[in-house]
Amino acid sequence: MKSKAAALLLLLVGGFASLQIGLVKAQTVDINAQRATIAAERNRLEASFLTEDSACYKKFAVNSCLENVNARRDVAMANLRRQEILLNDAQRKNIAEQQIRKNQEKLSPESLQQNGERQNKAIEDFRDRQGRDQESAQWRNAAVANESAARDANAARIENHKKKIQIRAERQADAVEDAKKFRERQIRAQERRVQHDTDEAKRLKPALRSLPLPQ
Repeated sequence: MKSKAAALLLLLVGGFASLQIGLVKAQTVDINAQRATIAAERNRLEASFLTEDSACYKKFAVNSCLENVNARRDVAMANLRRQEILLNDAQRKNIAEQQIRKNQEKLSPESLQQNGERQNKAIEDFRDRQGRDQESAQWRNAAVANESAARDANAARIENHKKKIQIRAERQADAVEDAKKFRERQIRAQERRVQHDTDEAKRLKPALRSLPLPQ
């Protein structure tokens, strides 16, 4: 029984050792597929070891049997774990190489030219936006200035109209005052004429009385 267990253990170790050699070249192997293979192998071994555990309980030396199964289980799982570690290292290596290639591509003449073209395009777009913003600002300033000038012109027209109305009213008031004074002068002149005529009549009246009556 022990010889069979040892042979199975050597077979497992040898098989996983050869698998480790293949994993050294994991850079060219699909890592996800390798992970799936390891997971499937782990499930298969766990099922097999559980079957052996169940069989140990039917034997007389239960503990010895279980220890043997657990020892082989530890070896098998440790090998699977080492495979996963190799895959992780390979994946990190692939990621690092990809990053190096990307950096090299960024430093290539074509990439530098493309970056320069993109920068020039961004500068042109910025200048275009800046020009449009300046035009918009000039248009707004002109509109504000025109609106202010229109308000000032309208205020000036209103003020001029008010002044004309005021001048017209003052002229009308002066005309009324002149007409009033003219009428007053006429009345005073008429009164002076009447007074003169009255005084003249009184002065001539005694002379008329002294004349002899005709015979």
